[in-house]
Amino acid sequence: MAPSTEPDQDPDFWAPGTVVIADRDQLINGAILHPTPTDDPNDPLNWTTLRKAVNFTLVSLYVLLTFVQLDIGFTAWEQMQGELGFSVDQLNGSAAVNYAGLAVGCILFIPFAYKYGRRPVYLFSALLQFVGCIWFATTENLGDSYGSNLISGLGGAISETIAQMTIADLFFVHDHASMNGWYLFSTFTGAYLGPVASGYIVESQGWRWMWWWCVILFGINLVLILLVFEETKFTRVLTGSHEVGPGQDERNESTDTSRDKHPQLQQVSSTVQLDSQPRKKSYRERLAWVTKTDGSMLHDFYQPVVVLFTFPAVAYTAATFGTLLAWFAILISTQSTYLFLPPYNFTAVGVGLMNLAPFVGSLPGVFFGGYLNDKSIVWLAKRNNGIYEPEMRLWLALPMAIITPAGILVFGLGLNSGASWPILAVGLGMFAFGLTVAGDVALSYSMDCYHDIVGNALVGVVFVRNVLAVVVLFALTPWTNAMGLQGLHIFISVVCFVVLLIPAALLVWGKKGRVATRTAYMKMSQQQPTARDFS
Repeated sequence: MAPSTEPDQDPDFWAPGTVVIADRDQLINGAILHPTPTDDPNDPLNWTTLRKAVNFTLVSLYVLLTFVQLDIGFTAWEQMQGELGFSVDQLNGSAAVNYAGLAVGCILFIPFAYKYGRRPVYLFSALLQFVGCIWFATTENLGDSYGSNLISGLGGAISETIAQMTIADLFFVHDHASMNGWYLFSTFTGAYLGPVASGYIVESQGWRWMWWWCVILFGINLVLILLVFEETKFTRVLTGSHEVGPGQDERNESTDTSRDKHPQLQQVSSTVQLDSQPRKKSYRERLAWVTKTDGSMLHDFYQPVVVLFTFPAVAYTAATFGTLLAWFAILISTQSTYLFLPPYNFTAVGVGLMNLAPFVGSLPGVFFGGYLNDKSIVWLAKRNNGIYEPEMRLWLALPMAIITPAGILVFGLGLNSGASWPILAVGLGMFAFGLTVAGDVALSYSMDCYHDIVGNALVGVVFVRNVLAVVVLFALTPWTNAMGLQGLHIFISVVCFVVLLIPAALLVWGKKGRVATRTAYMKMSQQQPTARDFS
C-alpha cells in the first residue's frame, strides 16, 4: 500500500524516527547497502566476512568475560565472610563501588574511543580488568575489596557502549539486529553462566582461584586484542565525485523536500568515488595504537547528560534500564545472602546454579524482544500506509508490566516463606524474561527515535542505571531490616509495574515529544564525531 500523501503537508508529521518503509522490500537487494561503503579497502564495511567475524568474535569474548567478572563475586561471599570477616553490608558496599565504577567509567572513556579509536580503549579496558582480577585474588581487607571492585567497574564500564559502536563500524544496517543479538547472547552467557562455573571453582579450589582463573582468561583476551583486534574506526576523505546510483532519479536529485522525508529511498543506493584507489594497510598499520580524529572531544563528556534530560525516549530508556538493573541487583544480593541459610543451606555451587533460571528465561526474551518485535513493526507500518512510527515497538513492552513484577513477587515472597527452590527459579526466570524484552524494546525505541546520537544516549542510560544500582545496594541492608523481605519485594514490584507502564503514555504522547525535540536533536546530531554521512 502506498504511503498517504496527506501527512506530507504537515511539517510536524515527520518527527525524528518517522520513516516510510512501504517499499522497502522492493528496494533492498544484494546491491543496495546502507551506510554506503567507500572504494577504500581499509573501510571496515568492505572487509571480508571472515575478517569481520574474527574482529567481532574478539568483541563478543571481551563482553562475555567482562560480565563474568562483574557477576561472579557473590558466589564467594560465604567463604569471604568466614575467611576475611566481611559482613553482608560490607559486601553489598563493595558491589555498590563496582557499580559506581561502571557509572563513571563510561563517561570518562567513551569520548576517547571517538577521539583516538576503539582499539586503544579496548586494550585499556581489558588491562584494567586484568589488574582488577589480580587485586580480587589477593584481597586481604575491606580496602582491597573496595579498590578491586572500583578498578574492575571502571574497566568494564565501556562494554555496553563500545560494542554497539563497533557494530556500527563493521556492519550494514540490515545486519545490526543480528549483531546486537550476538552481543546480548554474550552478555547473558557471562552474567548468568559465569556464576555457575564460579560456584564449582569456589567449592573445589577456593574463592581466590575463581579470580585467578579470571586473570588467566583476561590475560589471553588481552593478548588476542593486542595481536589480532584491528581498529574499526574509519574516517573517509572525499576527494572525488558523488555518483548517482540506480535507486535515484532526476526528481529525487532535485526535490529537497522529498529527500528530507524519504532519505532511505534516495541515499542507500549511492556510491562514493575517490580519485585514486587507496593502498591497503599493512598488518602493523591495522594494529595501530591510536587512530586520532581532529577536533575537540569536550562536548562528548557533557552531552550524555544533556541528552538524558532533553529527549523523552532516552529518559524512558534510562528509567527502564536503571530500575530493572536495580531490581536485578536486589534479587542477586538477597539470593546470595539467604540461600546459604536454612531452610536452603545451599553451597556456592547451588547458588551459582540458580543462575541457570534467569539464563533460560532470557533466551526466549531475546527472540520476543528482538526478532518478533522487528516483525511486528513491519506489520504495523503496512497497516499505517507504509509509515513507521517508533512507538509501534512499544506494544510488546506492555505485557512486561505484568510479567516482570510477577517474577519479583514469586521470588521475593517465596524466599520469605521458605518456598522450594524451583519456585524461586521460576520467579527469576520470569523476571529475566521481562528484563530482556522490556530492555530490548526500550533500547530499540530510543535508537529509532534518535539514531544519530545513540552513542552518547547510551552513555547516559548506562550512567543512570548504575547510579541507581549503587544507591540500592548501599541502602539494601537497612532497607531490608526496616521493611522485611516481603515488604521489600512488594514495594519494588509496585515501582517496577509503574515504570514499565511508561510505554502506555508514550503510545499517546511519544510522537509529540519527538516533534518538540526535533530542533535540539538536529543541533546535537551535527556535533557527533561520526565518520559517515547518513543524511
